[in-house]
Formats: sequence, structure tokens, C-alpha cells
Amino acid sequence: MEMNSLYDSLSLIAPELIISVTLLVIVLFDLIFKNNKKMLPFLSTVGLAVALITQAGNLTDGGFAFSPENTPLFYGMLTIDSFGAFFKILVLAASMLIIYFSSTTDEVNESFDRLGEYYTLIFGMVLGMMFMISASDLILIYLSVELLSLSSYVLAGFSKNKTRNNEAALKYLLFGAFSSGLMLFGISLIYGMVGSTNLTALNNFLQTGSINLFTITISLILVFAGIGYKISSAPFHFWTPDVYEGAPISITAFLSVASKAAGFALLIRFIRVGFVSYVDSEGFWKLSEVFDWQLLLVIIAILTMTLGNFSALWQDNLKRMLAYSSIAHAGYMLLGLAVMSDQGVLAVLVYFFIYAIMNIGAFFIVMLIANRIGSENIDDYDGLGFKAPLLGVSLGIFLVSLTGIPPTAGFIGKLYLFIALVDANMIAVAVIALLNTVVSLYYYIRVLKHMYLVKPSTEPPVIKPSFNNLIFVLILAVPTIIFGIYFTPILDFAKQCVQFFGV
Repeated sequence: MEMNSLYDSLSLIAPELIISVTLLVIVLFDLIFKNNKKMLPFLSTVGLAVALITQAGNLTDGGFAFSPENTPLFYGMLTIDSFGAFFKILVLAASMLIIYFSSTTDEVNESFDRLGEYYTLIFGMVLGMMFMISASDLILIYLSVELLSLSSYVLAGFSKNKTRNNEAALKYLLFGAFSSGLMLFGISLIYGMVGSTNLTALNNFLQTGSINLFTITISLILVFAGIGYKISSAPFHFWTPDVYEGAPISITAFLSVASKAAGFALLIRFIRVGFVSYVDSEGFWKLSEVFDWQLLLVIIAILTMTLGNFSALWQDNLKRMLAYSSIAHAGYMLLGLAVMSDQGVLAVLVYFFIYAIMNIGAFFIVMLIANRIGSENIDDYDGLGFKAPLLGVSLGIFLVSLTGIPPTAGFIGKLYLFIALVDANMIAVAVIALLNTVVSLYYYIRVLKHMYLVKPSTEPPVIKPSFNNLIFVLILAVPTIIFGIYFTPILDFAKQCVQFFGV
């Protein structure tokens, strides 16, 4: 009976098994064919594509192909549902883009002898994210977070020839170790009270009412500190600017999109499964009264987006500016969760889908320009818009979309976020978010000003990206415009995934 249960569980995590097998294939290929590194991106892309097709194939018009209800695996440690499938598809698609991204960046290609380790660690991160998204047990949550973190620590300092890479890796490791320790201590307190690490068991225990409010409050804040570190929310964001600036730009883009997506999926599932008593007819969550998650998330969200936007105003390094921008976007998405409703989660899913496209696109163009001019400083972008017309226009599209101005897709993401806030009568919070959006407009437009309106002191170099790179830019830039006008497919997909949320 137990063997049948184990077999059924393994058959339901086929994408994770494919990622694991691909990781082993990359290691063996690198050991056997030490001088043939050019095949590594191809092998990586094939593995991710197969996992993505497998994951997407599990989805049907009725929700999740296996079951539209809760499907607990490995005795309740994992939950397979359409909500998790959305984030897994997002992570796998972003990872495929990052593989191509990595194959074109000078920072990674300079370390030719260690490319096998690079792609192996990428898959270690992907595997950690996949389990984070589905984890419904505190022990598996911690293990998956550590798998993701340990791989990303090494990748942050992958380029040994630059001092800032070593600094980024060290800061990332120190902050990560501290936040992991806090999270583990919080988990131990919860286990001491509940007698189980399962989120459903935690929910059942909270319904009894016989619990020490002070202890549960401290434990939940500690657990949130570990998750907040992964999503770069204030006050756990201090590592983000230095790591984003110092890490190879492909890893910076990966952390800003995929790692953040996995962290949000984990936080949403943690609250939804562990603390929601029931969902009313309008889709609003009724939480256990032992802890005020909504108040905490509203405070953290406002602090995060305000600090991120105002800090970005003073940045001259474009990677560092985009790092603070990423912090601000984490604040916006936290507001969607703070609504505590299915509509709020829908807004987060739509936002994340769009955010992934425009953020990877922005970082990719910064990389192309840095490969040519050797700088990420905004002042060195003077006049570049006329020397690289397609890159300049595309970067403008991504930055305008990040601001949330129509007709770009970024407007749709913010629109559904504000709709969720208004539906929940959180008008004051919506106004604060709107004012933060106005602040962000300044530092995004500042980049375009340097590219098109500031006369360069010296003649800027002509930037001629390869045909493949231009196609890659268009693959990201065109949907940013199209989804700003016709966004029904994203909305329908997100609605389907929220509807079938395993609890």
C-alpha cells in the first residue's frame, strides 16, 4: 500500500524529476566532455523545455488534470494544484530565458572552465524553487529554501575576476545564513506548540483556540523573516542592492524574477493553508484570529515600496537602480496578498507574469550595452538611444511598463492590483501605492532622458547586437505591448489557477 502511495506521489512530481535528471546529465556531460561547453546551454534548455511541457500538460480546462481538489503528496509534505502549476510554469519559462541570457553575457563566458558548475547550480536553484512552490510542510519549506539559497550564494560570486562579485556572494551568504537561522527557530517554536510541521495540522490546531498568542506571534514573525528575505521585502532587503549589482547580470535577473516568484508562492501557500478558516462567497479569506497577517503585510508592503522607490531615486548604477525597483515591486505585490482574497491573489499572479517579462527584458538590454561600453552607469548612457535604436526603444518600453503606464502590460498588472484594493475598501493603501508609482516614474524616465535628451561629452559607440539577441529582445518587448492591449489570456489563465487552490 505504501509502495503504491509512493509511486503515485512520484508520478505527480514529474517536472521536478525531469529537472533532477537534467542536473545529473549536465554534471556527467561536463565530466566526460570537458572541452565541449557549448552543448551545456542546449542540454539545459531541452531539460527545462521538457519539464515545462510536462507541467503545462497537467493543466486542463477544468483546473488540474490530476485533481481539481487538494492532492497531498508524500504524506502531506507537498501539494499539487493549479496555483503551484502557475508559478512552476513561470519559473521554468524564466529559467529558459535566463539560460539564453547566460550564454550571451561576458561575465559568465569569461569563466569558461566552470560553465558546467554554473548550469548545474542553475538547476539546483530551479529544483529548490519547484519544491518551495508546492511545499505544505515546514520541514520541506526550510529544506527547499536552503537548496535555493546555497546554489544562489555560489552563483552570486561566480565571476571571480571582479571584487564586487566576491563581496556580493559574502553579503548574500551572511544575510542568508542569519535569516535562515531565524526561520528555523520560528519553525521549532511552531513544532513545539503544534506537535507537527504540517500546515494543515497547524490550521487545525489554531481552530482550537488553546494557544499562547505571544509565542505564536514571535514564531510567525521569525518564519516571515526567512520568507521576506527571499522576496526582498523591507526590512529584510539589505542584501538586495549589493548582490544585484555585484552578481553576474544573468543571475541578478534570475533572482529578481524566479527566486522572488517562488518566495511569493511559498508565502501565499503558507498563509492560505495554515491560517485561513474558510473563504466566503465573495472570495475573501477568513483567517484565524491568533495573528493579524493583514496588518503586518500592509505595514511591510508600504515600507517596502516606499523605501525601494525613494532609494532608487539616488542610484547612478543601472543594476542597482533596478535592484531597488525590484524591492518596490515586491511591495506592490505584497499589497495584493494583504487584501486576503482570491481577487488579491489573482492580481499577484497577473502582476508576476507581466513583471517577469519586462524585468528580464530590462536586465538583458543593460547586459548588451554593458558588454559593449563596459559600464552600467546611467551617465554613460548619454546619446545611446540614437546609436542603438531598437535597444533604446525596447528599453523604453520595459521601463515605461515597469512604471505602469498604458498601453504597456505593466499598467494591467497595477490595474488589477488597485481593483483588488478598492474591492477590499483599502482606499488609503491604494492611494499610497499610487503615489509610489508617481515617484517611480522619475527614476525610470531619467534613464530615457540620458539616452535621448542629454548630449554626450564624447561620441558614444555604435551598438550592433547579434540577430539572435535582437530576436530575444523582441520576444520580450512585443508581448509587453500586446498584453497591455489584449490581456485576456493572462487573466483567464490566472483565474483558472486561483480557482483550483489546494487547501
